[in-house]
Amino acid sequence: MAPSPALRCCKRALNWVPVLFINLVVGWSYYAYVVELCVCKYNHFFSYLVIFHIAFAMFIWAYWKTIWSTPASPSKAFGLPRQEKELYEREERAEVQQEILKKVARSLPVYTRTAGGAIRYCNYCQVIKPDRCHHCSTCEMCVLKMDHHCPWVNNCVGFSNYKYFVLFLAYASLYCAVICATVVRYFIKFWTLADTHAKFHILFLFFVAALFFISIVSLLTYHLWLVGKNRTTIEAFRAPVFTNGPDKNGFSLGFGRNVAEVFGDQAKYWILPVFSSLGDGHSFVTRLVHLDHEQANSVLQQNGKRPVFLLFLNILHQFFLLCLLCVNLYSLITALLMERLTLVCLVTMGNTQRMTAKRKLVHC
Repeated sequence: MAPSPALRCCKRALNWVPVLFINLVVGWSYYAYVVELCVCKYNHFFSYLVIFHIAFAMFIWAYWKTIWSTPASPSKAFGLPRQEKELYEREERAEVQQEILKKVARSLPVYTRTAGGAIRYCNYCQVIKPDRCHHCSTCEMCVLKMDHHCPWVNNCVGFSNYKYFVLFLAYASLYCAVICATVVRYFIKFWTLADTHAKFHILFLFFVAALFFISIVSLLTYHLWLVGKNRTTIEAFRAPVFTNGPDKNGFSLGFGRNVAEVFGDQAKYWILPVFSSLGDGHSFVTRLVHLDHEQANSVLQQNGKRPVFLLFLNILHQFFLLCLLCVNLYSLITALLMERLTLVCLVTMGNTQRMTAKRKLVHC
């Protein structure tokens, strides 16, 4: 039984709650950093404000592009022709339905199958699913190269916005890192000051930024690994099945080509939240399993030729992951040191007060 229109409307409204929460946190962090720290407390931090606003602008740009990009769906070419559709709907035997689907699929670039080896067909959207396409029950549609449905953007992450999503994670990490790096000295300093309105904002801002940084960097690292392997989150948990069986590396064409498939072949667009992904989302070059002899040799030759810039990208990728690990360790060590420093300050202040009290008693 389908849900009533009122229930569906309420569900759609509730789906925006996580997005509203993120926007409220970001809005508060902007106020706490710009107004409470830089303007009211220290009005000479022009360089801090410039760096902060660059990170903030790129973060918001990538975030809203991820939210408002319409998920790409299969074209009409993947729907059943009128005659075959009528035959499919009238037929009750599964094996005959599969024969109808196989006949239509012969003219389509479809190579993946279900776990049982059948043609992947969506009964809701009534289309043959292209490779890497999946049906999203939340969006109620089939999404090309679907990675996952993200509640924090209230949208499906797939072919049309996966680059935006990765950049959103990268710039969110940068935004939190800028806040942590520039606030930490005042975070330590404010422990020894009297309670003020600004003190609450600055102390809480550091804790929130550090918490989000650790969690987002972990997710970013995972998705960078997926990009390097040319896998989606769904494929990482369940290997795509081809006519000759499952192959988790079926779409991997080498690190350089895998990165180019998501970010494009022009490096100048990689850091910008503009669409530059390669392909149309309907067909993908497989590694070797479905290529003929000439195509297989071509892929082997292209993968065998490792230009210098691809080797450099690979090294840069590994170095970036190492930097992320170092930053995580630095955050943990800083938190432990600040906790220790706070205890030392409290003990020192207590000892000072006791010594002062003793001196007053001696003088009396």
